[in-house]
Amino acid sequence: MTGSILFEAIVFLLGAIICVSIAKKLGLSSVIGYLLAGVLIGPYVLGFIGKEGEDILHFAEFGVVVMLFLIGLEIEPKNFWNMRKTILGMGGLQVGGTMLLSYILFALLGFDWKVALVISMAVALSSTAIAMQTIKEKGLMNTTFGSSSFSILLFQDIIVIFMLGFIPLLSNTDDNASAEKHSEHANLLETLPIGFQTLAIILSVVLIIIAGRYLIVPMLRKVAKTGVRELLIAAALLIVFSISFLMEYVGISPALGAFLGGVVLSNSEFKHELESTLEPFKNLLLGLFFMAVGASINFIVIANSPLEIGGVLIAIVVIKAFILFVTGRVFKLKLDQKLLLTFSLAQIGEFAFVLLSFAFGLNILSQDQMDMMLVITALSMSLTPIIGIINERFILPKIGTKESIKRPTDHIAKSQKIILVGFGHFGNTIGRFLRSHGVEATILDHDSNRVDFLRKMGFEVYYGDATRLDLLESAGIAEAKIIICATNKIEVSKAISKIVKEKYPHVEMMIRTKNRYDAYELLNLGHENIYRESLETSLTLAKDVLSRMGFRKYTLNRQVQNFIKYDEDSLRRLASEPKQEDNYIFKARKELEQQEKFLNEDFKRGIVDFDSHWDSEHIRKVLEKTKEE
Repeated sequence: MTGSILFEAIVFLLGAIICVSIAKKLGLSSVIGYLLAGVLIGPYVLGFIGKEGEDILHFAEFGVVVMLFLIGLEIEPKNFWNMRKTILGMGGLQVGGTMLLSYILFALLGFDWKVALVISMAVALSSTAIAMQTIKEKGLMNTTFGSSSFSILLFQDIIVIFMLGFIPLLSNTDDNASAEKHSEHANLLETLPIGFQTLAIILSVVLIIIAGRYLIVPMLRKVAKTGVRELLIAAALLIVFSISFLMEYVGISPALGAFLGGVVLSNSEFKHELESTLEPFKNLLLGLFFMAVGASINFIVIANSPLEIGGVLIAIVVIKAFILFVTGRVFKLKLDQKLLLTFSLAQIGEFAFVLLSFAFGLNILSQDQMDMMLVITALSMSLTPIIGIINERFILPKIGTKESIKRPTDHIAKSQKIILVGFGHFGNTIGRFLRSHGVEATILDHDSNRVDFLRKMGFEVYYGDATRLDLLESAGIAEAKIIICATNKIEVSKAISKIVKEKYPHVEMMIRTKNRYDAYELLNLGHENIYRESLETSLTLAKDVLSRMGFRKYTLNRQVQNFIKYDEDSLRRLASEPKQEDNYIFKARKELEQQEKFLNEDFKRGIVDFDSHWDSEHIRKVLEKTKEE
């Protein structure tokens, strides 16, 4: 029974649902939930999944491949080329520095120089899956920390190619056992002479680029003409499978090939279709990958030598953290961004499993060395989310944020009557419009690098986490009249609103929301000034469409205001209704019908009652006609 694929699928899915739900309720990353689920169902705790779970790990690594393909889709070749200095600079410094210190560590521990070199290569790699998943979950991709992490991880994925090409040079070719193992794991690179291996790698990359332009895009066009969604899903999976197979056959990183394929297709018209199609597969496979990592932690090996494994694990994490902090300092990241970078990438990554297994197959690593490094790799990945929480909740509030507030440029010298939280595109527009009318606002933003940039552009922006009471008080909330939450994160707005309601109820809140459901939530918390970011824009577009169809602009402007009034009234009436029940659907339909009826009546009445209120375009045409007569 326990060997059944269906049974294992049930165990994996049930473990994920229970553990991830608990993790999210506790305010933890979903990665911790997946890792915990893997540990519990693995062979060393409850034993639902046997030691053959390593096969699941190899399958689950496909989640990393899909993720890198999707990341590639988001990066146009021009932007990728513009990032080359950051990728080579930050990535090269991190990998080179980590390899050097790791090699010294393992050499001092008595390892053979070949073994120490291979292990240092594996240690230099960080987990793309864990880091990128966490960054996207927290919405930090557009921060300096997010772009820096991406540059380093991308360099690591590229350097894996050269590491895999270099490792065979360290094998003992005279060793019969090594030769036997080598033949069992043979790929195209291993069967070619050294001089032709580089040529094979270059040709495979060129083949992906050519196929993307002259084969994949025409194929997708033909599939799209059928109008069958299932074929587009099949085509998307075929693309990723094919690229991964080609790269694996050549003997280099399938994930890198997938990333390159994504970059090639980033300018195609199918970019968004591929993204939406593959996103569910990516999330599911990444969850499976994290669970497989948790299940692969061998507690027997840990029990046999806990001090040695614990000591090496701590040393590796410290080395990686030190090099990452130095890298951030060299590239002039602010302290909060450096700390995030340091603690997010201090683990050993998933490609270490590939490198270590490859070296073991070539008889470079012994069985004991292989087991020890696999356990250390899995443990370092498991500890990363916990280290990240410690950094965010205990270190950053006392060191990172404090450091930023102490900077002379971040001293809030004067308080305004308005506090504006979030200075992205939405908040930027609000701030500029207010300033153009002589109204200044105290502006707060959480990205220190963006703060410095905006200050150079002439904006009075201050760094800080606006969910902290002390920062709001420093910004002058006691004297403020209005606080504007222009951030796109509903959790931040709710946290600020809780502080304001409890401590400073006299301050009026104006809150940006992305959709009706966020608006419902805020209305139920007692907020009145809710601004849905797409409402006015969508009505402006609809108004322009009707104008081009011959409707008068004055009438349309009046109808837009009526629509907003009726929609706001409807929003407040529906806010208290449970959103998943049939009663809500019934009432929502009735509201829509009533709203359309009122608008239609207003339109008919407006033609008669306000016929003399012509718009400027109508007046111009009448004057021109009068002159001609």
